[in-house]
Amino acid sequence: MTSVLPEIECGPLQAFYEREERHAGDVCFVQPGPDGQLESLTWHDVGQQARRIASYLDSLNLEPGSRVALMSSNCCHWIIADIAIWMAGHISVPLYPILAEDTVRKVLEHSDAQVMFVGKLQDWDTIRAGIPDQVALVSLPLAPPAIAAGTVRWGDILREQLPMPGTPDQPLNALATIIYTSGTTGMPKGVMHSFANLATVGQLTGQLYDTREADRMLSYLPLAHVAERAAVEINQLYNGFRVYFSHSLDTFADDLRRARPTLFFAVPRIWSKLQQRVLEQMPEKKLERLLRLPIVGGMVRRKLTGALGMDKLRIAVSGAAPLSTSLMRWYSKLGIEILEGYAMSENFAYSHSTQLGQARIGYVGNANPHVICKLSPEGEILVKSPTNMLGYYREPELSAQAIDTDGYLHTGDKGEISRDGRLKITGRIKDIFKTSKGKYVAPAPIEDRLQRHTALELVCVTGANLPQPIALATLAEGTRHDEQALQLELADLLEETNSALDKHEHLSQIIVFPTPWTVESNIVTPTLKIKRPEIDKRYMPRVAEWQSSKDRVIFAQH
Repeated sequence: MTSVLPEIECGPLQAFYEREERHAGDVCFVQPGPDGQLESLTWHDVGQQARRIASYLDSLNLEPGSRVALMSSNCCHWIIADIAIWMAGHISVPLYPILAEDTVRKVLEHSDAQVMFVGKLQDWDTIRAGIPDQVALVSLPLAPPAIAAGTVRWGDILREQLPMPGTPDQPLNALATIIYTSGTTGMPKGVMHSFANLATVGQLTGQLYDTREADRMLSYLPLAHVAERAAVEINQLYNGFRVYFSHSLDTFADDLRRARPTLFFAVPRIWSKLQQRVLEQMPEKKLERLLRLPIVGGMVRRKLTGALGMDKLRIAVSGAAPLSTSLMRWYSKLGIEILEGYAMSENFAYSHSTQLGQARIGYVGNANPHVICKLSPEGEILVKSPTNMLGYYREPELSAQAIDTDGYLHTGDKGEISRDGRLKITGRIKDIFKTSKGKYVAPAPIEDRLQRHTALELVCVTGANLPQPIALATLAEGTRHDEQALQLELADLLEETNSALDKHEHLSQIIVFPTPWTVESNIVTPTLKIKRPEIDKRYMPRVAEWQSSKDRVIFAQH
């Protein structure tokens, strides 16, 4: 792919003003209310609200370029607030809606946030304790009364403020947002992106996936996550499709059926849960048998995709974590080609992608237009993207380590590049561990093999300083199983997996836990990546207990 920088037609705000003027009456958002009733907002509606919120921010007399935080479950007002922040000349700082008190405090203090928009959140008392007193709070319309109390309310601002006139804009090279990564280790780092980066993503993503105004998306993953923000907010500003918002996890299935998206982005755990929903209704062997029948197979596919709300799906993308080959094959049998992508916060989700008809098991696609990718002598993936970050906020040394003098981002991932330029991710450099025999083990490929079993949701292979690695796993939600039968199946899986590995990689045991690994338990990040250091800290002290048993598959009690 060529590395020539793309020509930027307009910044995000100018893209918005064009939508506001030329498509004023077009519905852009469909937002469920607290009672489940749907509200449709046009580009004109969004413009009026954004302009009034921008006027309010302007009335606070903040220094230009002040940091303004956003923390809420997904809703249209999150995006409207983001636009208003830019219109008022400030920098948006998204926070994941599920963060610990200490992390909230550190991010707000590190970014020196002056104002914070808060919406529908869980465990508000804990979050509130982490917000410094000097941060002014504005509550979004869907914030429950307990959160809205003591804040400036969105509705009051709309009634009291006049819309900001004109088309206020920001220089393309100006800082637009600071994204704090949901790191698997330590304090999140503040990734800085310019308006030029956002514009490049908006223009090129639309071209890459042939995004159309008639398309529909369901927004449900945290908008603080760079992939969701790029796919939904920025992509929509430049390409004008309609966005539906999910009301809650409990209503997700209904929300998906209502939206019937043509574009759908999900992390592997969501793809797994959707698969599990199907298998709860129909055993896998029966489904396999029906899908093989010429006429019946087509009817079953249409019925299942319709029941999932995916019968109009045109583009299905998976990212943020590796997708197991078994899941990709399973969806392929339903007629859904999942396109894997690879990127990170540091390049605003623009690096590698797979195109329709070109999916290849185990690969995340080719470098996107204007992206150059190469491997270091150690096998680390190095990416030069026009959307590479400006650096880490207030971290010049870390910034210099992340992006070298030639402009390549050091991703921390190990990979392989095929002759035709396809990229395969083989693991994180920091994830590789050494056994007590002095042998190095890359856990990701082994985890991929184990996750082919539909009963396993998350798997972590670990074993630093052990004679042989072990696998820790959780059961997929809703899994109905006979423990004895499942133990035999997993023992067969263990034997099958080991037969494909080098001897030093052979797993000694699989330990299965009864409760899921969650963000709340601090074992996965808000983007559902496992925190290996936390898993090792929590479970390695119990290894001796497990290894004293002769069982190769153990169902842990807690």
